[in-house]
Amino acid sequence: MALEVLPIRTKLGESPVWDAEHGCLWFIDIQAPALHRLDPASGKLDTWPMPEPIGSLGLCRSGRLLIALQHSLHFFDPRTGGRERFVVIDDEPEHNRLNDGKVAPDGAFWVGSMDADMTRRRPTGCLYRIDSSGKVEKKSAALKVSNGLAWSADGATMYHSDSSLFWIKRYRHANGILSAEKIIATPDDAAGRPDGAATDVEGGYWSAGVSAGCLNRWSPEGELLERIALPMPNPTMPCFAGADLKTIYVTSLTRAPHENAGAMVRLRLPIAGVPVARFPL
Repeated sequence: MALEVLPIRTKLGESPVWDAEHGCLWFIDIQAPALHRLDPASGKLDTWPMPEPIGSLGLCRSGRLLIALQHSLHFFDPRTGGRERFVVIDDEPEHNRLNDGKVAPDGAFWVGSMDADMTRRRPTGCLYRIDSSGKVEKKSAALKVSNGLAWSADGATMYHSDSSLFWIKRYRHANGILSAEKIIATPDDAAGRPDGAATDVEGGYWSAGVSAGCLNRWSPEGELLERIALPMPNPTMPCFAGADLKTIYVTSLTRAPHENAGAMVRLRLPIAGVPVARFPL
């Protein structure tokens, strides 16, 4: 499969997640705001509008989704379209919103926040871990745009980035405990500020270069292993999909007039991605 531009356009497309059980791709439009489900076999697209900005999502074992709205997490049931509030992040300032989030290999949902005011972009964001009991743990603070969450195949390494502080960090991860924090890369605008990310089974960390129209593959030590030019100017997040997890989808945002602004693309890679985990409930 050559690189293919799909007939999908978003204001701020993000958080693509492959649902292997149902053979579909979930993703969001933060600014619409809406939750989307794509059936790659038929091209059918289902859409559920949201009442406030939606920052990310995770799959649940029950068949529901865990979705991050502005300051709270909700269970969403695609069979009924209903939402059930799970937890509220109490200490988030009004000008913040939840952003990139993923289910970790241990089943907890990690989600970061950011200052939604692009004109000021204060370091008021945090990174949280939420387990199935609803316990909220703050893991990091003083962030501007929390992003790039992904885990290695064995779950022992966690990656995290900040798109406005220009760093990608690597941690040791064990049962929700982080250690050995290290900045492995500091890509600038020309290299591609780090946005959403995914990992492959060979240890590569695939980061959307949102400022440079590219997809960057980094080694665990921060070496740039590969750079793939994309046909849209502002890609936001990659996701491995398909039966063999070798098809990658990439969302994007609409920042300025361009024929592919806000588009989603897919392409084949010779490397398989790391399967996503599911929230226990």
